[in-house]
Amino acid sequence: MSTELLDHAPVPLKWVGPVRVTGNVMEGEQLVPLATYEQPLWPSVGRGAKMSMLVPDGIKATLIDERMSRSVLFEADDAGVALEALHEIQAHMHLLQEVVATSSRFARLIDLHAQIAGNLLFLRFELTTGDASGHNMVTLASERLMDFILRRWPELRYESISGNFCSDKKATAVNGILGRGKNVVTELVLPRRTVERWLRSTPEKIAQLNVRKNLIGTMLAGGLRTGNAHYANMLLGFYLATGQDAANIVEGSQGITHAEVRDGDLYFSCTLPNLIVGSVGNGKGLDFIEANLERLGCKEDREPGANARRLAVLCAATVLCGELSLMAAQTNQGELMASHIKLERAAN
Repeated sequence: MSTELLDHAPVPLKWVGPVRVTGNVMEGEQLVPLATYEQPLWPSVGRGAKMSMLVPDGIKATLIDERMSRSVLFEADDAGVALEALHEIQAHMHLLQEVVATSSRFARLIDLHAQIAGNLLFLRFELTTGDASGHNMVTLASERLMDFILRRWPELRYESISGNFCSDKKATAVNGILGRGKNVVTELVLPRRTVERWLRSTPEKIAQLNVRKNLIGTMLAGGLRTGNAHYANMLLGFYLATGQDAANIVEGSQGITHAEVRDGDLYFSCTLPNLIVGSVGNGKGLDFIEANLERLGCKEDREPGANARRLAVLCAATVLCGELSLMAAQTNQGELMASHIKLERAAN
């Protein structure tokens, strides 16, 4: 079995944009990288990026929250014992925070959620993790927390370092409600004439399609905390280009697209509560990944966490660009397939 590690990008990668981004994390224009085999994604995201350049504020990206979670699982004799232990654990949150602080200089315990099922106690630890996405950081912290809890509350017994109440790389309601990673909302207001000229659509058509396709269609399909056209496409391309754990697009693609007509113009937004990205850590050691992060301005000397927040809002803005472009295309019969045939045949 070969263990050779390639030091270059085996997936085709292009930079698209620039995208104009404003908000509470960054303000400026930035090209963004997408690594994908789906060639039409580049011009599609590029078209959305162009829309951001045609309005003064571009895409307004607001970071709502950030946290990484790990749930652990204990066994007790019965639910009563589990509940009593839970109440005591919650009352000693400050001690848990001290334990977490010993595991990393960047890890901080900010919240704790729990579920009891039978005699099983599930604890979901939520931490901030600096510029790292935080998978390993929260697992190490959780391991130390488990050791501490088992010593102090011997009525509990170890069951697993992961109890699936996290929930890592799974589509769950809990992540959409509590958040896992960066929670970012992106918004764009386009004048009617811009929508008609460059997107070959209207605000009314896009808003109506969003309700009928992304919301009603997803409801009929049984979608879980989600209502969008194709967040996963942009997330995967961006994640592969920046050294992220691509499996996290499972929860990352749980997001809501919202569109409405405002005084004749188009308001378009994408809410992504589970963006799991980091500018340091596992996956960032390859030269081309480091170069991409530097070009994105995410390797600067900033306060801990600032580079990762910039990366998250650029990722979220990229998602909006691709989502807007596809939604506009799908309001016109035949446009989507014609574009795929034209672009993919030209590439082959």
